[in-house]
Order: sequence, then C-alpha cells, then structure tokens
Amino acid sequence: MKKLALVLMLTIIVTIGFQYSSYRAEKADIANRLIRLHVIANSDSAVDQAVKLKVRDAIIKAMDPKFEGNYSLDKAKKTIESNLGYIERIANKVLKDNGMNYRAKVQFGRFDFPIKSYGPIVLPPGNYQALRVVLGNGKGKNWWCVMFPPLCFTDITHGLTSAQAEENLNKVLTKEQLNMIDEEKNHQVVFRFKIYEVIEQTINAFANSIRFALK
Repeated sequence: MKKLALVLMLTIIVTIGFQYSSYRAEKADIANRLIRLHVIANSDSAVDQAVKLKVRDAIIKAMDPKFEGNYSLDKAKKTIESNLGYIERIANKVLKDNGMNYRAKVQFGRFDFPIKSYGPIVLPPGNYQALRVVLGNGKGKNWWCVMFPPLCFTDITHGLTSAQAEENLNKVLTKEQLNMIDEEKNHQVVFRFKIYEVIEQTINAFANSIRFALK
C-alpha cells in the first residue's frame, strides 16, 4: 500500500513538473512574441488619471498609421525605437496642453508584468517587451494594451471583440498559445496562471534556500 502511494505521489510530482516546464516555455515564448504599451499616471488623482487617458489616446492615434498591416515583430520594434522621441513629444504636448507641471519619460525595453486581462484575453505573468510611458512620478494606476500585434489600435470606447483579438493574435501566436489565453476559459486561465505562479515562487524559494545553505 505504501509503495502504491509512493508511486502515485511520484507520478503526480512528475506530471506537475512536466506541465510546469511546458507552461514556463510557452509563457516565455508568448512574452517574446508580443509588445505591450504601458502608460503609468503621475498619481491616482482624478486629474492625473484623466490626463493619462488623453496621453494614451494621443499616442495610439499617432502610431496607428505606422502599425497598419504590420505583423512583423522586428519591424514593429524598429518602428517603436525610431519613434521614441516622437512619442515622448506627443505625451509632453498633451501634458502641457492640460496644464500639467510634470513631463513624460518614454522607454522601450523588457519589464515584468503580473497576470493581466485585456478585453477578451488574459496574458500570463512574465517579462515582456514594452513601450513604457511614465508620466511625472509614475505613482498612479497604469493602463496597458498589446501594441504588437496591433490590438491597441481599435475603438477604445467599445473595446476589442473576441473575433478581432483572435484574428490579430492568430498571426503571431501558435494554436496552443491562443488556447492558453482564451477568453472562453477566462476564469480557468486566471486560476491556472495563479497556481503556476505559486509553484514558481515555491521552486524559486527552495532554490534560494539551497544556494544560501551552500554558501
């Protein structure tokens, strides 16, 4: 009986380990295939939050033509990198026009993101490529979207439909990755991501304790 219990336990551990390894690989690949737009407000005051959305709208409107029909990751990165100064000027003009006494800072790089929902999709936590626009002190609530493939460039008021999201994402993600972030399994997706986050944190904590013990 004890041997059977041990075999079952080992089977479960191996299965979880395999699933976790597969999850990590898919998560990293998703993060490498997407580019996010991240706008961070100066503070949570009503004025700062309102101007954050105005900056967002101005950037999306200005960059929309540059991303039209663009489904090449390298081309999207070059488009962003060559327009960083332009984007920063747009953001600062909005701030100035609205009487703000702070400025915007624009960066393109890799940043850590938690689990996030955007319209009909749920993205796993990870280190994503992102265009980050920090307004003033950058202490307020943020707004984000997927800049590549171009999901930001839709009707912001009405949001993104499942069909639009799937059509755009289908051009850059595999079928397995699409299933991983599918809206129809929204709650299950979030729950599964959270479980894997706990597993990842446990593994990292265990690895750190081993490294500490070996010092």
